[in-house]
Amino acid sequence: MGLDSREHFLQWSEQGDTKTKAELETIKHDPQEIEERFSSDLRFGTGGLRGVLGAGTARMNRYVVRRATRGLAAYLQKSDLPRSVAVSYDSRIDSKLFAEETARTLTACGLDAWLYPRLEPTPALSWAVRRLGCGAGVMITASHNPAEYNGYKVYGPDGCQITDKAAASILAEIQSFGYFDPDLQDQKGRLRQIPEDILDGFLDQELARMSRDLHGLKVVYTPLNGAGLECVTRALQKAGVDDIAIVPQQRQPDGTFPTCPAPNPEDPEAMALGLRLCKEAQADLLLATDPDCDRVGVAAKDGERYRLISGNQMGVLLLDYLCKTRKLPERPVAFTTIVSTEMASAVADRYGVELKRTLTGFKYIGEQIGLLEQKGETERFLFGFEESYGYLSSPHVRDKDAVNACLLICEMTAHYKEQGQTLWQVWNELEHDYGVYTERLCSFAFPGADGFQRMCGIMEHLRSQAPEQIAGAAVKQVIDYKEAEKTGLPASDVLAFHLGDDSCVIIRPSGTEPKMKAYLSCKSDTKTEGIEHIARLENEVREMIKA
Repeated sequence: MGLDSREHFLQWSEQGDTKTKAELETIKHDPQEIEERFSSDLRFGTGGLRGVLGAGTARMNRYVVRRATRGLAAYLQKSDLPRSVAVSYDSRIDSKLFAEETARTLTACGLDAWLYPRLEPTPALSWAVRRLGCGAGVMITASHNPAEYNGYKVYGPDGCQITDKAAASILAEIQSFGYFDPDLQDQKGRLRQIPEDILDGFLDQELARMSRDLHGLKVVYTPLNGAGLECVTRALQKAGVDDIAIVPQQRQPDGTFPTCPAPNPEDPEAMALGLRLCKEAQADLLLATDPDCDRVGVAAKDGERYRLISGNQMGVLLLDYLCKTRKLPERPVAFTTIVSTEMASAVADRYGVELKRTLTGFKYIGEQIGLLEQKGETERFLFGFEESYGYLSSPHVRDKDAVNACLLICEMTAHYKEQGQTLWQVWNELEHDYGVYTERLCSFAFPGADGFQRMCGIMEHLRSQAPEQIAGAAVKQVIDYKEAEKTGLPASDVLAFHLGDDSCVIIRPSGTEPKMKAYLSCKSDTKTEGIEHIARLENEVREMIKA
């Protein structure tokens, strides 16, 4: 039998380091907090690990990282994959510590570890895995989560986040280890720095598909105190952008993210300082990358003001731009997710581009690029995007890539600027041509040790008692993505309700946070009608989820 929460607490209090012991001393008379921290292991899945920092089996700390790394090493040693792992990290609290712990544990287990000598973006890690021929990669990041979070994201040899099958195999190995198993001895010579020419090669590939010089473009950029500063500014400067203003308060890496509660480019509060600097500088656009620099938020001038562009809007703008300006290959293909805007389908149809939809998560788009590569058809790949601000227009990495996206967005902005248009003017033309598509993402938090079980209960209730109508429209089709044989996609805990008025509600638990997410969409004749329709859908969904 395993240890119960109190026994785990006592073990950690006795065997943990000084910091761990001091932290646990403060909660020794708080049974509820002990239960929260020690009643379960931090969940390991296809996104690796992600959780609140702190001492405990259900928190992110060096012991959880060490145990996960031992499991990853054991998995690689039982496979036919190379016995080497590339490691990178972002600016979050303890990211460098966790990266070094990962590398040290790998070498102690008899594997080679390649560690970036300083914080670098997630796409640079995806590139390094492929370029160095590694069996896996580890990125220490919690993406856009608040400052109290960190995470451990695992990549396969193809540079994609690991598959469900690989995650299950690694988890089985992790569970064979304890948190305080005897330390292994370091094996000198197995830990090496990732050389500068690997990063230079990454930037060269980022620039390879640029179709124009970007001199004359005026850009405001913020890395949101994350890992994007070096790569994004170097790439933009190489592309010819010679007027880049960096938001000073968000320039330097800082895991406390002092200017915003969550370093998320989807959050208007995180973008406020950048918008202010844009207005002062009269820039052409604002770019903001999240802490691990795999997603980018954008604002562009609309008359006398600057307006934020949503992930769906930017995905459609970029897809349309690529279709207009690139020489399309034979049988071009683009990818997006089941929760991204239907407007992308209309654009793709117009240009004869096949648009394939994957499950939520850019790893599934990366997987599709890998399948094209296996068939010798990589040149067919045109573009991939997801509504949560992730974009990719080059197959050299297999995850969303904000460095690549920043370059492409600047190229598109320069193209339209030359024609006397802003991005918002182009967007208005697209709505005139295709109709008004309105989308909204609603998140519902389920904190606490029982949060996951409550989310599961809601999903099962919706399966067994699906609503017959939502916001006055009949539910004409329910798609259960757990039924892989019907969807043609991997099984996933997602429900889609397609309504008679062509609106849609998609509900799923988050794979990385204790939240349920509802994706609402509709098509209408005017923006006002779309906003009113989405508001009605949201009210109904809140009742359905009862968060």
